[in-house]
Amino acid sequence: MTNALKLPGRIVGRIVGRGVPLALLLLASINLYAQQPMAIMLKGVAEIPAVKTAATGTGQITVLPDQTVSGSIKTVGLVPTAAHIHAAASGQNGPPIITLTRTAADSFAVPADARLTDAQYASFKAGELYVNVHSARHPNGEIRGQLLHMEIADTPVRPAN
Repeated sequence: MTNALKLPGRIVGRIVGRGVPLALLLLASINLYAQQPMAIMLKGVAEIPAVKTAATGTGQITVLPDQTVSGSIKTVGLVPTAAHIHAAASGQNGPPIITLTRTAADSFAVPADARLTDAQYASFKAGELYVNVHSARHPNGEIRGQLLHMEIADTPVRPAN
């Protein structure tokens, strides 16, 4: 009878010992994927109208399902005066919705408390948010990059042959 009581305990111990770490790993990988930052490239040609400039910018922006926004950008080849996240589709200009904070002469970060409204989050999911950096020479924006939302696919998609 003692062996009969120990056997289920061993089985439960093995299941818990193997299953719990596997479940935690799965949850962590889902959470990490959901928090992957979007790489962003900012160029003058993306501005509306296009700006002829050698200036560029790079950065990473993260928008989480709870609508919080984080990230930063770094510029090269211009003296930036301001940077914002705007609401508008590619090829259009829109109003600024988040003012980025200067962190260095060439860098900006999303403020720690930045959050999108429901309408802004819907715009983000539709690919209708962008980042641009303003300069004295181009006060409406010298470089711009669209924030492109990627949906998580339920199943892998094979490329067509």
